[in-house]
Amino acid sequence: MQPSPHPLELKIMPMALLAITAVLMAAVAAATPALNIALPLNGPVGLLLLALGLALVLAGGQAFRQASTTFDPRQPAAASQLVRSGVYRHTRNPMYLGFALMLAGWADWQANLAALALLPAFALYLQRFQIIPEERAMLAKFGAPFARYCQEVRRWC
Repeated sequence: MQPSPHPLELKIMPMALLAITAVLMAAVAAATPALNIALPLNGPVGLLLLALGLALVLAGGQAFRQASTTFDPRQPAAASQLVRSGVYRHTRNPMYLGFALMLAGWADWQANLAALALLPAFALYLQRFQIIPEERAMLAKFGAPFARYCQEVRRWC
């Protein structure tokens, strides 16, 4: 018997989680100026991370568009096919990795340790309540081909 899914699984759109985390990072940084840190190249590094993250998100979306499959991460069972092309050859979650890079860039821009501490919280939440349930649904839908894909391609990078 399979355990019941957690009530938070597949409930918050990852894009909304990205926005919520970014706002929280800014609020925490504003509330804790004592935790501000001087980073070499602060700003340019953040912009580079933001650009890399956005590029990954767009590349992942383009691969889904080319495969004519669903973009709705709350409905993984609605996927029409397993996408293994493009950026999905290198990471099973390029869009989520892109979101994490974007938040890393935002944290760099904030230059605040408390803001940076929210990045692992974002990744852990996404892993537990989005990625694991998505992969469970994909395994149920695509079986052995998805299991092989998981063995061949890492989850985050």
